[in-house]
Amino acid sequence: MENSLIIALDFTNRKEVEQFLQPFNQKELFVKVGMELFYQEGPDIVHFLKESGHRIFLDLKLHDIPNTVLSAMKGLARLECDLVNVHAAGGKEMMSAAIEGLEAGTAAGRKRPACIAVTQLTSTSEAQMNKEQLISGSLEQSVLHYASLTQEAGLDGVVCSAWEAVPIREKLGKKFYTVTPGIRMGNDSTGDQKRVATPEFARNAGVTSIVVGRSITRSKDPVKSYEKWIEAWESVQV
Repeated sequence: MENSLIIALDFTNRKEVEQFLQPFNQKELFVKVGMELFYQEGPDIVHFLKESGHRIFLDLKLHDIPNTVLSAMKGLARLECDLVNVHAAGGKEMMSAAIEGLEAGTAAGRKRPACIAVTQLTSTSEAQMNKEQLISGSLEQSVLHYASLTQEAGLDGVVCSAWEAVPIREKLGKKFYTVTPGIRMGNDSTGDQKRVATPEFARNAGVTSIVVGRSITRSKDPVKSYEKWIEAWESVQV
């Protein structure tokens, strides 16, 4: 997973996914399946992507009572995705239950999926956090607090913006994953994201993996766009 680019498959059905993947000529990709696609297609879309040789980040952001999350993760572990996630706001007990469920559901001799926690969504501004979540202080303080809880709970890393990656690595170590959405090229629209960054900025910040969606999936030439992103991401020596 280290230094990887994850493509967000923000499509509504399998047919659209197949059309997108076809030009890549069976190239192995790291792809993200989120709520939109999973809720329409269910586990079958994961099976299809695995059989096609792709690595999978199943992005369902579980957030519920610990026992429910444990049971859900036990079932998700059987899909043998590479990466899954929860909301850190669910608390330390819930996050520990997620790991317990993944370990229980992973077949003997197999490696359990890596599990990360969402800190603050990259669509959230500091003003929103202060006013709507009633969390005082800075976004960085909130993200660092959630990241510390995540590590204490035994998870492998967090979802955060590239702007928080440096302090997270300084506090929690280089082996703690930082997976970053909200990545844009310099001339891209920011859309509904607030805390955006370029791939070069993210790589310099020590981000483990970046998540890129519409800049690739909505491109007229997705393969060329993907190669452009890979070049930008890998151009920075770390």
